[in-house]
Parts: sequence; structure tokens; C-alpha cells
Amino acid sequence: MDLFGRVKSRMVTADEALPGRTAPVLPQPAPHTVLGSSLTGPWPEGTEVIYLAAGCFWGIEEIYWRLPGVVSTSVGYMGGMTPNPTYEEVCTGRTGHTETALLAYDPATLPTYDVLKVFWENHDPTQGYRQGNDIGTQYRSAVFYTTDEQRELAERTRDAYADVIAERGYGDITTVIAPASDFTYFLAEDYHQQYLYKNPHGYRCHANTGLALPALA
Repeated sequence: MDLFGRVKSRMVTADEALPGRTAPVLPQPAPHTVLGSSLTGPWPEGTEVIYLAAGCFWGIEEIYWRLPGVVSTSVGYMGGMTPNPTYEEVCTGRTGHTETALLAYDPATLPTYDVLKVFWENHDPTQGYRQGNDIGTQYRSAVFYTTDEQRELAERTRDAYADVIAERGYGDITTVIAPASDFTYFLAEDYHQQYLYKNPHGYRCHANTGLALPALA
């Protein structure tokens, strides 16, 4: 439908948003296919959680589960209005959600700065409602933080990275930085969880600037 095409290029309004459902799409998730940990917790004391959107969620999740200090990862939908959406609904652009990876990590082993360094360097945060060949509001860049330190570092690393990429002709960073408490994270369907482990030759989005985040002063 033409409405879907138009909505995918702008944020959906509350009147246009799909109604969703009361029951979760993935009510009883299996353990993490790679790490063996729970996708939803509880996790060991000291574990922190951050939610990161950087285009197709398959690729960003794969990058993170390989890092030392990662307790668990999952993929889902966040930042929108439709409760318990399906993947097909999110792809219409009428839920307001962006494809998001949950990262549960031990900051003593994997500092939050390093988490964000991986985030900025593995997508192009200037592309708005797209990432590479993936077009739509569900591919927008976002950081949904759960601690004050995460917020501060997200903002400081954004500003530091903006200076670096501006020198190479990139535009403004469009990444949304917002408290996770303002939204609900909805787990995606089981076949999306650890998709690239289950399908090692599956699609990976390779849009990025190729530039490194500098150390913070």
C-alpha cells in the first residue's frame, strides 16, 4: 500500500500506529544459542543493560555476543507505540519501533565506553531513517540507556565521533539518545534471535564510516 511506503520515510503518528496485541510475540524465549544465558534475565549481580539500534539487528547482535564481558544479547523492537509487534508489522513503518539489540554486559570486563565505541564504528549514524540499503524508520540509529553513566558516555562519544566524521564530509549524527525507561523493549520472534549463528551466511548490513572513535579526554 502507498500508505506503508510513505510512513516508512517518516515517523508514524499515534493515529496511524498499528494496535498490536496484549500477548508477547515470544512468550517463553529459549536460552541464548551461543552463550547459553537467559535472554531476559536475571543476570549476575553487576550486569548492566543497554539497548542499541544500528540498522538490521542481526548484524549488531552478532558483533556483541563475540566480545568478552558480554553476558547476553537479544534482538527486539523498541522506541515505538505498538505493543508486542510482529516483524512484519514493524517493517510497515506503522509501529514506530526501531530494530534494537539488547546488550547485557559486565562493565568491569567490557567498559561502557568500549560498548559505545563498537556501536559508533559499526554503522553510519548520519543516515536517519535508513542504514545502507535498508530503508525505513525501523532502521534508525538509537541508544536507549539505563544508567546516568551510559547517558553521559553516549552523549560524549556522539560529540567526539561527530567531530571526526565531519572532517570526512559526513553530515550530522541522527542517533536518538533516550532513557530506556521511556519505552518498552519487545523481544523479536525466535528465528531472529542469534540469527547469524543459526544462518552463518545470512545477510549482514555493512554500512559504516570506516572511522574510529577517539579516546575521550
